[in-house]
Amino acid sequence: MGAAYFYHLTQAPLEVTLAMLLGKARGAGWRVAVRGVDAAHMDKLDEALWLQGGDEAFLPHGRAGKPHEADQPILLTTGADMPNGATCLMTVAGADVTPGEVQSLDRVCVIFDGNDDAAIAHARTQWKALTGAGCAAQYWSEASGRWEKKAEKEAS
Repeated sequence: MGAAYFYHLTQAPLEVTLAMLLGKARGAGWRVAVRGVDAAHMDKLDEALWLQGGDEAFLPHGRAGKPHEADQPILLTTGADMPNGATCLMTVAGADVTPGEVQSLDRVCVIFDGNDDAAIAHARTQWKALTGAGCAAQYWSEASGRWEKKAEKEAS
C-alpha cells in the first residue's frame, strides 16, 4: 500500500522539482507516470526534462501515445492509463488521482503551484478525498528554502 506525497511549490519551478523527484523515484527503481491535464503543457515538460541537468542527470522518458510508450521508465501522459507499468505516479497542474491508485502504487506525488490559489484549493480537495478514503499522505513545503514535512496522515 502506497502513500500520497503532496509537494507545495513556492521556490523552485515545477521543472526543477519534478526532475529532482523523478531522479529519486528512478533511484528507488520505480517506473513513473507523470500525469498532467494539458497536452501542450506536457510538451513543455517533455522538452524541459530533456534539458534539465545535462548528461549527469539524464532522465530517460517519453510521451504516451508515441512508439515504445510501454518501454519508457518515465512516461508523460494526460490519460489515466499507465502503459509503462508505472509503480509511481506524479501529478502536475491539477491532474486527478484516485484513492485506488494511491493504494495500488508504491508512491503518488501531487505537485502543485503554491502561488496559484486554484491549485492550492485543488490540492486541499485532493488531500481531503485521499485521506478521507484511508490513504496515507504527507505534505511537504519548500517555503523555508528547503523541503520540510509539515503534515502527515497515517493510513486508516
